[in-house]
Amino acid sequence: MLSRTAENLFWIGRYMERAEASARLLDVGARNALLPNIGGGYRNEWESILEASGTLPAFKEKYGDPVQRNVESHMFFDKDNPSSILSCITAARENGRIVRTAITGQVWDALNTAFQEIREMQRTERSQLPLADLTEWTMRTAALVRGAASVSMLRNDGFHFMKTGYALERADNTARFLDVKYYVLLPEVSYVGTGIDNYQWSTLLRALSSYRAFGFAYGGDVTAHKIADFLILNMQCARSLLSCVSEINDSLDFLARAYHRATDAQQVARGMMGELAEARVDDVFQEGLHEFLTRIIEEINGLAGAIHASYLTGRVA
Repeated sequence: MLSRTAENLFWIGRYMERAEASARLLDVGARNALLPNIGGGYRNEWESILEASGTLPAFKEKYGDPVQRNVESHMFFDKDNPSSILSCITAARENGRIVRTAITGQVWDALNTAFQEIREMQRTERSQLPLADLTEWTMRTAALVRGAASVSMLRNDGFHFMKTGYALERADNTARFLDVKYYVLLPEVSYVGTGIDNYQWSTLLRALSSYRAFGFAYGGDVTAHKIADFLILNMQCARSLLSCVSEINDSLDFLARAYHRATDAQQVARGMMGELAEARVDDVFQEGLHEFLTRIIEEINGLAGAIHASYLTGRVA
């Protein structure tokens, strides 16, 4: 497979997962904004969402204060924001158009329909587009594209490049979701274990479509240690860091066998897999959850760079 084709497929996965993550972040912000501020402190939920998405400086330069309506516009319809849902779906569809012969008709139809529908939304009066409808549409659309790829594409190198893009982006987003909750959103350390803390953890699980799965896996109270274990170290959780890195390892191993060559990307992924497989949640909190997640996000970016150097530049590393 040509490296540029592999890159297009890889970025279809990343862009669609990123669009879904932006919708889930908006859902978190909307749910937490309903909680009354009973204790002062840092309670700007919308600024925390921008912090998690990595677009806070660009937002402030264009919009100023992070009020809900502006955050919605920035994260859903803003063409100047490369991580907006509009930008991600447009880019995913363009990547699909370029490699039209490498994807199935079902995948192309899902991408093209999503693009046409979001363009129609652009022409609709914003007052007729409730945030809940926008986020639900995005998550449903992302699931359609992912499902079409899963049931219609050959399990060949193209499928695994796309799968790697999905898993890499999902791991990054899980880390950012956890970090915004624990480090950015909670007003003070004294709030840990209070009703506000527990409500925000529950909201995070619901936004990740993991609330019921968490209950099945752990039961009882919702605590920071349980959720960190679930979203970082539990292989049964589809969005956990360990589960995502395991998927990346599986796909990179497939590619290494297909091309009869091991790569630096495999070594980096195996290193992350080994670290997460041996970690315990107490180790995570001993290091500091924010510090651990910041380091993991940097390692994910490093892994993305290794994948690019190994497969997507036209030169095998």
